[in-house]
Amino acid sequence: MPLTAWNRRCALLAAAVALVVALLAVVCLRKGPTVQSQEQVSLPSLADVSQADWDRLAGARVWFGHQSVGGNILDGVRDILGDTPAVHLNIVETDTASGMEAPALGHARIGANRDPTSKIEAFSRVMDGGLGGKVTIAFFKLCYVDVDEHTDVGSLFDRYRDAMAALKARYPGTVFVHVTVPLTAMETGPKTWVKHLLSRPVGGEDDNVRRHALNERLRKEYAGKEPLFDLAVLEATAPDGRRTLHAKGGLPFRALLDAYTDDGGHLNGTGRRHVAEQLLIFLARLAR
Repeated sequence: MPLTAWNRRCALLAAAVALVVALLAVVCLRKGPTVQSQEQVSLPSLADVSQADWDRLAGARVWFGHQSVGGNILDGVRDILGDTPAVHLNIVETDTASGMEAPALGHARIGANRDPTSKIEAFSRVMDGGLGGKVTIAFFKLCYVDVDEHTDVGSLFDRYRDAMAALKARYPGTVFVHVTVPLTAMETGPKTWVKHLLSRPVGGEDDNVRRHALNERLRKEYAGKEPLFDLAVLEATAPDGRRTLHAKGGLPFRALLDAYTDDGGHLNGTGRRHVAEQLLIFLARLAR
């Protein structure tokens, strides 16, 4: 084949490839997520908390119901206890009143993953089983697998709100903390382009849109009125305070930063310490 003919075919092939790539890019821009807003925030540090506040937290009875991401956060708390002498807590795995006779950060796994109602009901049972009114602070969190693109956010929120209101009425001596639902990282790479092209679900987008909707309901209901630990926002906030709000199809959402996870959902060493620091600061201020 003459060289010129070969060159002509190569040029045509290259042009076709470039056209396909351009079309994929256009599809991704139209169907994929966009940046809705960005902000810079300043997060408090452990050094901002006085020793008196750390001592008060150490003297409180705090109970935390969770599953695997909660376990990651507790590992982060243990990391901090290991290298920060000012913070001293007794971490105890228990869900009974007898296990919380002394001041401690008590915890236990509750409910079943992918069944958020089971976690709400389990938390209520633990409180009614003797911890309600005995502990100073109590909270639990749902997991990212509990909320996906198919979740009925309104129904789940109503069930949660009603259960927490009932607990607050039964146990006025316990401070109940609300926690936003954790997120997953956004899927990236060539497979993502193909999924956008075929209008298939992409990890970290549609599910996070629904999680964001539930978290917004929680913020609207409780922020500034009752204690709210915004786990989701922390997972989307870089160590330097940069925070991004994405949107897909006009619907806003945040995503877990890649730096905080190795599998797209659970917290790695960096992520667990980042969240644990802010949780400890939050609890120390709440225990004043």
